[in-house]
Amino acid sequence: MNPTRRTVLLAAAAATVLPSSPATAAPRAAAALQPYASYWYPDSLPSGSPGTGITWRSLKSWRAADDPDLAFNAASVPLAPRFTPTPANPTARSGQARIQSLVSFGPTSGNPSQGAATADYYAFAHWAYVDELVFWGGSSGEGLILAPNAPIVDAAHRHGVPVLGNVFLPPVAYGGQLRWTRDLVQKDAAGRYPLADRLVAVAAAYGFDGWFVNAETGGGDSALGAAMLGFVRELKSLAAARGQRVTWYDSMTVNGSVSWQGALNSSNQAFFEAADDMFVDFRWTAGSLASSGTRADQLGRSRHQLWAGVDVEANGWNTSVNWDAIVPSGRAHITSLGLYRPEWTRNHLPATRTPEDFHAADDRFWSGRSLDPSRPDTTDSWRAPAVSVADRSTVTAVPFASVFNTGRGLRWYEEGAVTSDRPWNHLGLQDRLPSRQWVVRTEGRRPVVGFDFADAWRGGSSVLVDGELDAPTVVDVYATRLPIGEDTVVELTHRTDAGAVNVELAVATGEPASAGSTPPYRYLPVNPVNGGAVAGWQTATVRLTGLTGMIHALGVRLTPTEGGPVRWRLGGIAVRDAVETPAPPTGLRVTAASGGDLRLAWNPAPDAVRHHTLHRVLPDGTRRFLGGTCQNAYFVGGLQPEQGERAARFELRAVGELYTSSAPVSVTHTW
Repeated sequence: MNPTRRTVLLAAAAATVLPSSPATAAPRAAAALQPYASYWYPDSLPSGSPGTGITWRSLKSWRAADDPDLAFNAASVPLAPRFTPTPANPTARSGQARIQSLVSFGPTSGNPSQGAATADYYAFAHWAYVDELVFWGGSSGEGLILAPNAPIVDAAHRHGVPVLGNVFLPPVAYGGQLRWTRDLVQKDAAGRYPLADRLVAVAAAYGFDGWFVNAETGGGDSALGAAMLGFVRELKSLAAARGQRVTWYDSMTVNGSVSWQGALNSSNQAFFEAADDMFVDFRWTAGSLASSGTRADQLGRSRHQLWAGVDVEANGWNTSVNWDAIVPSGRAHITSLGLYRPEWTRNHLPATRTPEDFHAADDRFWSGRSLDPSRPDTTDSWRAPAVSVADRSTVTAVPFASVFNTGRGLRWYEEGAVTSDRPWNHLGLQDRLPSRQWVVRTEGRRPVVGFDFADAWRGGSSVLVDGELDAPTVVDVYATRLPIGEDTVVELTHRTDAGAVNVELAVATGEPASAGSTPPYRYLPVNPVNGGAVAGWQTATVRLTGLTGMIHALGVRLTPTEGGPVRWRLGGIAVRDAVETPAPPTGLRVTAASGGDLRLAWNPAPDAVRHHTLHRVLPDGTRRFLGGTCQNAYFVGGLQPEQGERAARFELRAVGELYTSSAPVSVTHTW
């Protein structure tokens, strides 16, 4: 990659200051310290001392049994299988171009393991278009090898997206040292590559899916090139045996020099053949991509295992791209697409940005200027992913439920009531989100549809439909493959904030006749229910009377019954045969304490759980939400005793797929 593209990332990483992290070259002890995503050098460490908040570690000396933060960083959600429904528009294709997304979620040395107390976060929601996520980052002053943190992996896996850690050997101009490349590819006495084995062990222990290898330190020779090729081959072999994958970046060539080709050619072909995929540097042209695709075909490989790099870090959807060189609209796709730093959708916004601002920008980036993947704006110079690539879904089993939680919020809600008024983010708590944001079908004026953070039924967000409805309006919610049994019902939790609408559940038991067509919906009445409602929220149970087979699509139809604007929000949806409640976890304990900072751990419940919730029981008996996690350990910081309180009491619950909670298990901590 062109070194100038790293300036912002490396400068920001070098300036990171995190007083709560130890500033030492030794491994962290198991204490009540904030855990962060892990990062390493291959073997030897830099000279001197690390900066404030940075810990220098050697991957060669890493062992899972000695990792004090492993319980906080290990993902727990398995990679979900997914299917491709009939595309939302005629130009979106399945089985051709795919999308790789290279995202920096935070500084190398300062990416919290389990979220943070802010709603300002890249809470990505368009997983349906992504085939591979790279946890981007690394710097010469902090560490070169990054393991993705658990919330990102859990959210991606829930949507069927594999996540790769990053091996970054930086250019000399940015502090790269050739000894680190040699460290990575060193051999042992048996002629094996010990760091290849260590990388695979890290991915297995942390629960992610492999590695993105980016060797950009210049000065190498043919011997080093041969060593790197041998390393990548062994890494791929070991990774494949563990169900992992390896992507190579178009940087080092077979002669050991760094020379970005912008193509698959004789200089990097051996690395492509040794890996699963290759990211083609931004220097590509229409001709070089065409020849690259042809070469991949001749090698018996898919041309769609080549990611044509598009750098959107600086200009986002204003980036000038020769789209027809990658994903032409009138003929077969040439290669796949690699998006470098699409978190621009957050970063370009002013510091006063809100979660709604981010999602509006992210919708514009991924769905296009029309904000509706079923009707792309053909005059838009930005060819959004939804225009070319068919969306996918993982909603394939009953029970299924969603409260449209994006993984962050301004508050935390439980059944419509606020149980914490603190902003938060934790991507591992994100639901399986609608794959088409947002398809709206109406003969009248189109309302604005999007995630809203002013109120929620559970979690931090709901879906808000806002506008002057003057005709029946259908909002597609989920593409599914859900079997219908004798007792299958759909539960809908919703609220009308302004205006008046008749609400119906839209259920399709078959696919649309063609790409871009409306699913063959049947509309079932959603009768109002008032008993026990909180702040106007209503939960209705809709029986699928007369329907058999499989649910292919779920939506809602809103028909205005009065004039004027309508504000209607969807707080939750569930498809179930029976109500299932998980068993509680056991053995909740405080494993380390430093003042108001605590590390807690527990034994998992025997049942499958969606996540765990941790509450503090206040002296007056009320519960305050402290956080949630998919892991079996959690860190809470900055707690203080309540007036007259001698010990704090905590309650932990397992939460099932239907958002039913187990009985609590509790522990107390004496101040």
